[in-house]
Amino acid sequence: MQSNRYWIGVASRDHVMNAVQGGFAQLCHGKQEPLKKMTTGDWIIYYSPKVKFKDSARYQRFTAIGRVRDDLVFQFDSGNNFFPFRRSIDFISCKETPIQPLIPQLSFIKSAKYWGYSFRLGHFEIGEKDFKLIAERMINEKGD
Repeated sequence: MQSNRYWIGVASRDHVMNAVQGGFAQLCHGKQEPLKKMTTGDWIIYYSPKVKFKDSARYQRFTAIGRVRDDLVFQFDSGNNFFPFRRSIDFISCKETPIQPLIPQLSFIKSAKYWGYSFRLGHFEIGEKDFKLIAERMINEKGD
């Protein structure tokens, strides 16, 4: 039996909120490969560097957390001849959480000075300890 794996997805907050409302994950501008790496029961935490896709204002928060519902990767017609790949996700209620206080504790961040480097690929696997640290903040914290 395979144990659960834990993932970070990177997307602007507006895109994450659309995904939460629709119950899906969409990664790396709709690419299929990142979604195929995940399996039923895996967890994903979204990190949002910006509020809106086309804005430059920083947000730098973990914005959603959910669990992969099944093993189906599917295409969706988003209009304008755009057919991104998606996976069904069961999102849970959580609080958006700033990354800055967590930077020194996260093992996937190798340099406090260049901490954003970890997020450049748009989707990556993290360890259970990092997942639990972030998830605990997102689920249990009452304020920033």
